[in-house]
Amino acid sequence: MKDKVRNLVILHIMFMIFSLGAVASKTAANSEFLSLKFCFFYGLVLGGLFIYAIVWQQMLKRLPLVTAYANKAVTVVWGIIWGFVFFNEAVTVRKIIGAVIVITGVCIVVMADKDNTETADDAENTEGVSA
Repeated sequence: MKDKVRNLVILHIMFMIFSLGAVASKTAANSEFLSLKFCFFYGLVLGGLFIYAIVWQQMLKRLPLVTAYANKAVTVVWGIIWGFVFFNEAVTVRKIIGAVIVITGVCIVVMADKDNTETADDAENTEGVSA
């Protein structure tokens, strides 16, 4: 259980970093093409994607695909936060409701995965006793 929580924390930190790539991408898009600022922020996007790809593969080894992929939806919440912090975008009631729906969905999937894991563990323990 402790390892799963640690893996979920790492996964969410990775998604936070991944979502910062959108900030760098938007900043690059607002810069003159091939300027130093454009190249810097575009490089940040590529570097972030490189790190994301490596960590994502490691998380897929440690977590069920359904859990890992469902948690990816949390980047929507990070997008709302980063839009507000870096670009002064409005946080509306609809955006908050949408974020709550996303987080609720992620929690449901993670809890369902927990139930399936416990059921599978119980089945393995039962098989070991009867054999």
